[in-house]
Amino acid sequence: MTDSNPGRTPSGHQSGRVLTAGPLHSSNSPGTAHGSLDSAAELLGRITTQLGAGLGRFSPDGPRRDDTPRHHGRAPTLVVVAHGSRDPRTPATVTRLLDLVRALRPGLPVRLGHIELNAPLLADTLAGLAAESDRPAVLVPLLLGRGHHVGHDLPEAAAACPLATRVAAPLGPHPLLVEALNDRLTEAGWPTAQDAGFRRRAGVVLAAAGSRDPDGLADTRSAARALAERLGVPVLAAHASAAGPSVRSAVRALASRGREQVAVASYFTAPGRFAAQSANAAPWVVGDPLGAHPAVGRVLLERYDCAAATLARTVARGVPAVGRA
Repeated sequence: MTDSNPGRTPSGHQSGRVLTAGPLHSSNSPGTAHGSLDSAAELLGRITTQLGAGLGRFSPDGPRRDDTPRHHGRAPTLVVVAHGSRDPRTPATVTRLLDLVRALRPGLPVRLGHIELNAPLLADTLAGLAAESDRPAVLVPLLLGRGHHVGHDLPEAAAACPLATRVAAPLGPHPLLVEALNDRLTEAGWPTAQDAGFRRRAGVVLAAAGSRDPDGLADTRSAARALAERLGVPVLAAHASAAGPSVRSAVRALASRGREQVAVASYFTAPGRFAAQSANAAPWVVGDPLGAHPAVGRVLLERYDCAAATLARTVARGVPAVGRA
């Protein structure tokens, strides 16, 4: 789901400063060999040693647990921040996603907090963590774009917590989420074998929650462009609230261009009112929300790792990431 509630802020007094994750650029340069090499065998040995050390930091599921950025030897707690929903299917979906994340990163402490509607609320989760220990925390929003929640609500909730805290970037847009959208469409009946005729008459509407934040709308349009490149057909972004066009309007716009077979890709992290509303407007196949797709778990951990690394550098410089007034 994208950030769709610009008016609501979590309760809590802002008592410190919290940093929000931005682009992270890093480079790893191998050590420079000094002196002359006696033989080709020595050179090969050094290359093998360096390559082995580099590969040891990776696994098929992402960075190994020991590479998680740490504070005083402890990895920050991952706090997954879900929006919350009255749909009874949503909590079960979020639970499956957290189980996936724990399986991908064994030993990492993972907690859940909601912005509204469901327990535990984010403020309660953070208060519980602060009562347990001084372990830092990284908040990863289970949202697919920027907006009021990411830019204001989460930093305010984190600043009210005495722990060293960092708010990560939202999950989207991200290339892995495009692959997840493609998988969901394929599961719903989108053909994997396509002829030129199908590509001339097909189109897709990328249905998102919507936002009044221009950055959030730009994130959804970016995801739509990436999905169009992946599928080879036009993709229009649409929104269930706060901004246009609606899913029905986007379907009509594609039909006016001769796109008679229009599918709807559900750009939501879990089932809910907006996902159901968008699905009801689909004239043909509609993909399920992203849910506990493996790609979502990997993107979530990637956002966590970037924010945790920044938090570790901030604390190492002696700059308090958050503190009481």
